[in-house]
Amino acid sequence: MVCLAVAVAFVAEVPHLTNVLRGFLMGSADIVPGVSGGTIALLLGIYERLVHNVRTGAGVLGAALRGQFNDAKARWEEIEWGFLLALLAGILIAVVTLARVLGNLLDDHPQAMAGLFFGLIAASIVIAWQRVGQWNRPLTAAAVVAAIAAFILLGLRSGEVGDPPTMAFLAAGAVAIMAMILPGISGSFILLMLGMYEAVLAAVNDREFSTILVFAAGAVLGLAAFSTILDRLLRHHHDKTMAVLIGVMIGSLRVLWPWPDGTDSAALGRPQDWIGPLLLALAGAVAVAAIGRYAVTTSD
Repeated sequence: MVCLAVAVAFVAEVPHLTNVLRGFLMGSADIVPGVSGGTIALLLGIYERLVHNVRTGAGVLGAALRGQFNDAKARWEEIEWGFLLALLAGILIAVVTLARVLGNLLDDHPQAMAGLFFGLIAASIVIAWQRVGQWNRPLTAAAVVAAIAAFILLGLRSGEVGDPPTMAFLAAGAVAIMAMILPGISGSFILLMLGMYEAVLAAVNDREFSTILVFAAGAVLGLAAFSTILDRLLRHHHDKTMAVLIGVMIGSLRVLWPWPDGTDSAALGRPQDWIGPLLLALAGAVAVAAIGRYAVTTSD
């Protein structure tokens, strides 16, 4: 992660390459249960820009379906295609190249990886906290309620679905993409809750393109339905929305606690062999601080 932060700074004068690296970081996060690409977008300072562009894209689709082609064309021209396509390229590169690697690391070193990502998310919360204009009691209360709700929700688990039908991948894509765009909510963990994580990961690793396309279609539908609401909230109720998102990020730390009480349990256990996870958590926090520092200089 530190090397990636340096790389982002090094290519600050190459906007599209910078955005590919941003997308790569987002895609890497989305692969890991408990980590959200939305968190990385927020950390990198592109979250609201991303949501607005996605919302505009959804408007193009909606106008075209209503037969309002002039409106669809106008909205199409508003989209920052260079920004979006570069991000998408980075996300796809991360998914294709890292899905198997991260899967193996999570299987072989679960505590160490959980510690690393716990530190990453915890430091991201601090940065996000500073982006709220003025904290007051209502905003703090909203963050606390959201944190408690996320903590309880993310304690739910589901067994894997055996041989899921095609429509299950469509529905999973629609639900997971809404989580992926929200800071603090992992699309991968939502797939775990739905019992679809292993099936989707297997489709990616085995290059089952028909299944991947169905999942992607569900993701497009989910984005179209959700992005408009989120963009409106960020534009008209920015601090309130950010407070809720920060609360969700705080609650999501439950998923990344390195010492669960049992392999498949959502209960939290006592720390054991804590030095390695702690050091990696600190490394993750340092990486986030470095990336956050360079986020301003790499904005375009």
